[in-house]
Amino acid sequence: MHHTTAMLIELGAIILALGLLGRLAGRVGFSPIPLYLLAGLAFGHGGILPLQASEEFVATGAEIGVILLLLLLGLEYSASELVTNLKTQYPSGAVDFVLNAVPGAVAALILGWGPVAAVALAGVTWISSSGVIAKVLGDLRRLGNRETPVVLGILVIEDLAMAVYLPILTALLAGVSLAGGAVTLLISLGTVGAVLYLALRHGRLISRAVSSDSAEMLLLVVLGLTLLVAGLAQELQVSAAVGAFLVGIALSGEVAEGASSLLTPLRDLFAAVFFVFFGLSTDPADIPPVLVPALLLAAVTTLTKVATGWYAARRAGIRGGGRWRTGGTLVARGEFSIVIAGLAVAVEPRIGPLATAYVLILVVLGPITTRYTEPLARRAGAPKAVGRDTHPGSRPDTDTGPDTEPLPPESAHANA
Repeated sequence: MHHTTAMLIELGAIILALGLLGRLAGRVGFSPIPLYLLAGLAFGHGGILPLQASEEFVATGAEIGVILLLLLLGLEYSASELVTNLKTQYPSGAVDFVLNAVPGAVAALILGWGPVAAVALAGVTWISSSGVIAKVLGDLRRLGNRETPVVLGILVIEDLAMAVYLPILTALLAGVSLAGGAVTLLISLGTVGAVLYLALRHGRLISRAVSSDSAEMLLLVVLGLTLLVAGLAQELQVSAAVGAFLVGIALSGEVAEGASSLLTPLRDLFAAVFFVFFGLSTDPADIPPVLVPALLLAAVTTLTKVATGWYAARRAGIRGGGRWRTGGTLVARGEFSIVIAGLAVAVEPRIGPLATAYVLILVVLGPITTRYTEPLARRAGAPKAVGRDTHPGSRPDTDTGPDTEPLPPESAHANA
């Protein structure tokens, strides 16, 4: 069969299957992400019916999916709101690092993998999946929740921290000199700083330049700009997701609203492809030998992520229900963890299967904890949430009433 014909058939089958799985998930009131991942496992390497002709296209579509997820998340917030959140959430970012990176490092040392592998596995367990979390928040209609800016603050701190962490890890893995690693690090930080400065100081000019009365032109310009910035950011050792997110916060007003409505269907399509690709790239035969340590590590870091979110939301003055929702939302791991493991397998091959099993467990568990952490906490006797407040300018949730308490002095502007 001609390659193009085979690719079209496989892509059609994948997209049709995603639509049917999404409808099934909608009927039972559950996120479709776990079903997408299981579908990827079934049709990936070592699965029931491996796909071959469309693999390269799906890989590219997965990259676009992550970029669009972060772009749409960035469009929900302004640059000033981002900076305010970063200023108020950095202690929570430090707690996040300590609680979630240490278990991975300790596990690698206990397994006898050495200090470099310990640094790599620390990154795997530390970073939550912005792509998965953005998708789940959208599915559950929580983008307007009071606690969502807190979640966003943690995710952005983690993603920006990758601009420091990845160059350091790459230098350690390659045995690069301190000077060479420092140059790469400075380039990464300079890129993030420059884009953030443009978003803060010239966001209105950027929005005006992008604005168009034609929906077609607006779609093409925003999508093209996002992919261009994401690609340049990745070339400069900064995450493409961070670049896309910064483009989103640089746009505001009617431009942001118009771009969001136009790009939402594309985001949903390519985000589904991303989760399928994650499953496609996993060989089911590699999972059983490392399942026990992966389960133990997942159990520990699920609790530490919930504790991180609870602490961060408490600092922001959010009450019991919102605190538990914040913690449950942060559990999922995904794209960054796989990237880190992929870099480290040359030094310690065993880290690959362990990281894959670990991420697969948490990327399935993440949507579950996002939805059910608060109800379980209430049954266990935690303070009951009164309702959900909304972020300024965002769509309110169906619940009503405040879910906050008076802000402590250090967090007075956490959700301004």
